[in-house]
Amino acid sequence: MKSQKILNDPVYGFITIPSELIFSIIDHPYFQRLRRIRQLGLTDFVYPGALHTRFHHAIGAMHLMRITLDNLRNKGTVISEEEYEAALIAILLHDIGHGPFSHALEYSLFPGVPHEALSLLTIELLNKEFEGRLGLALQIFKNQYERKFLNQLVSSQLDIDRLDYLQRDCFFTGVSEGTIGADRIIKMMAVKEDQLVIEEKGIYSIENFLSARRLMYWQVYLHKTTVSAEKMLINLMKRAKELAQGGRRFFATEELNYFMEHEVSLVELQTNQLLLKKFLQLDDFDIWGAIKHWKNDEDVVLKNISQMFLTRNLFKIRLVNEAFSSSEIEALRGKALKKLQIPESLLDYFFSYGTISNYGYLEQDSISILTKSGEMIDVAAAADLPNIKVMSKMVEKHYVCVAKSVILPH
Repeated sequence: MKSQKILNDPVYGFITIPSELIFSIIDHPYFQRLRRIRQLGLTDFVYPGALHTRFHHAIGAMHLMRITLDNLRNKGTVISEEEYEAALIAILLHDIGHGPFSHALEYSLFPGVPHEALSLLTIELLNKEFEGRLGLALQIFKNQYERKFLNQLVSSQLDIDRLDYLQRDCFFTGVSEGTIGADRIIKMMAVKEDQLVIEEKGIYSIENFLSARRLMYWQVYLHKTTVSAEKMLINLMKRAKELAQGGRRFFATEELNYFMEHEVSLVELQTNQLLLKKFLQLDDFDIWGAIKHWKNDEDVVLKNISQMFLTRNLFKIRLVNEAFSSSEIEALRGKALKKLQIPESLLDYFFSYGTISNYGYLEQDSISILTKSGEMIDVAAAADLPNIKVMSKMVEKHYVCVAKSVILPH
């Protein structure tokens, strides 16, 4: 680059793009597509400011990775220029496999295929296009590189991904209780025996980080209204796919129509690059464009749920701590059928139930604390921190959500 490119980020201020290769990756259509995918899916139905994108997050994560690597170098960790650039590319592309609405539709288009698998396939595709120059980034992403701390910075319980999304999501939702001291956490990072560790004096910053993440899950990511909206979207796409596979043709983009008409497996995506490239054309706009048209569809499900989305008339949701019994579910289904006056065959599109869960800390994927004596111990055992021990337990909540009304054809 003749001069280094600079982006102005609302969270961190000016971010410099450090190399020609990274600038070319950011400029690539697969990466630019992330501008059209919301980071938090449908969360703006609850927090109107949550309109930031996967593009914002990826650039921010790259910026934090750069600060982290510089800090580790200052502490004496030798990181070559090749490793430095590869780690930046690995974190920049860690979410490139997300589809429309991020997590909300993750398993709707390709059942059983997580976004991480799609990210890996996309990085491999980009590596071919860039003639092998992403090879080391790919090794780091796949945890096949000998220096394990580089992968831990990309994917672990205390990775750069989480440090960025927690700060960014707090900023755009306005939920200040989820604020973390990312700068201090980064300054407390070190490398010992090729493992990422946190210096002992940073232990309370880690406790705050874990508490903030748990709070953000219940207050933002798993907010009951967001859960309701996501179930509606999943049910809408399920209905559209069933109709499409039964021979109906819809107004939708060519790519969306294809994936509604065909069930595509991970093996097919791995072996057919044309399918992967077709997927990499999809974004939130494909779905919103279809919803705007489906609001006038003859099908009761498509018409009603699309209209509900456009007017924010969301399913009413009940969230409880104890699981619903089968008899309770049957009673609630009967009540919904009577209220909505729809055929029983359509009820599952307007009535959903299930479980949401969250953990604060997984001890099997530990965060290591480096004591003053040079010993590495798990954060849960490093000090008398009852919060972290409590957060190791999975918390489950159970929900039922149902449409408030359904407009039936005359």
